[in-house]
Amino acid sequence: MDNKADVLSAVRRHVWAGTYDAEEIAVIVGEEFFPPGRADFDWLRARIEEAFRPKRAEEATWPAVTDCDRLDRVFETLQTQGILVEQDAGLTKSDGLEIVTEAYEAAQADGEGDGIEGYCFYHGQDLERVMGGGDLCLAFGHFSGNKELGVGIGRRIKHALEAAGFAVEWDGSIGTRLLVKGFRWQRRSP
Repeated sequence: MDNKADVLSAVRRHVWAGTYDAEEIAVIVGEEFFPPGRADFDWLRARIEEAFRPKRAEEATWPAVTDCDRLDRVFETLQTQGILVEQDAGLTKSDGLEIVTEAYEAAQADGEGDGIEGYCFYHGQDLERVMGGGDLCLAFGHFSGNKELGVGIGRRIKHALEAAGFAVEWDGSIGTRLLVKGFRWQRRSP
């Protein structure tokens, strides 16, 4: 296999991200790195299990409530306040914008979009950066595209994060993302 290092890197990222279970990771990585019908799922599942072992051991040492747990609670609160939230939304900011827009349009079509004003997300590159140790960037805005209303969404998100004990840097402009300082990525596996 020519891309073995890339496959193992993707497995490790997905395992430590804590977003997917082992079978979901096998499907995601299998589709990403192998031609249709040619993935060696037995080999892949064994590599995934190898990657889960040290993570499970480390999870046992984590605090009862991690930064990821607190972020989930903040995001749940924001959802009740009309801010659509997506985690690990695509790979780039433009992917994330497309994902939140599609979610907003689907909510509108289902009659569940009343009260949704804005959005907040981080994408795969943000996730990789924070998993490497550091800060978490959050994109935000107002679905109308109005910059002033978008800044208001940013203020609400910043306030909710600070109320949960996070340190947040932001210059108050629509063109700058919120930066959650010193975020420790510790998401328990499903």
